[in-house]
Amino acid sequence: MSRYEWLLFLHVLSAFALVASLTLYTVLIASMWSKDVPGDVVRVFRLQRVGDVLIGVGSIGVLVFGIWLAIDVDGYALWDGWIIAALVLWVLMMGSGARASQGVKPAGDDSAVAVDRRTAFAHWMRIVWFTALLVVMIWKPGA
Repeated sequence: MSRYEWLLFLHVLSAFALVASLTLYTVLIASMWSKDVPGDVVRVFRLQRVGDVLIGVGSIGVLVFGIWLAIDVDGYALWDGWIIAALVLWVLMMGSGARASQGVKPAGDDSAVAVDRRTAFAHWMRIVWFTALLVVMIWKPGA
């Protein structure tokens, strides 16, 4: 396999890690609505650690391998409009994700977890930014 094929593979694999983490977080937030017992909620939110690892590896991998691809491929440049748009969307996605992660806090005692509306909204915005990022990466407008 060529270097381009490896970089593309790792870039797409990182994107799959992001999709997996966003799916996990969506399931966790949705499970909050159906759980009445605080202990059940805490057990479900222990899976958040897996999502944290996936989103860390995925987001850094997408950024690093994406920039590497843009530098390595002759037809692309870092200042291409679609690459700049992808970088801006990545920053917006990470900002929404940081807000969503900060909003998951213990409620009262350590046996309960609360997710407020702002946290849920930040998570949904992270999904919107990621979807827009995928659209830009697939169709490469202006390339």
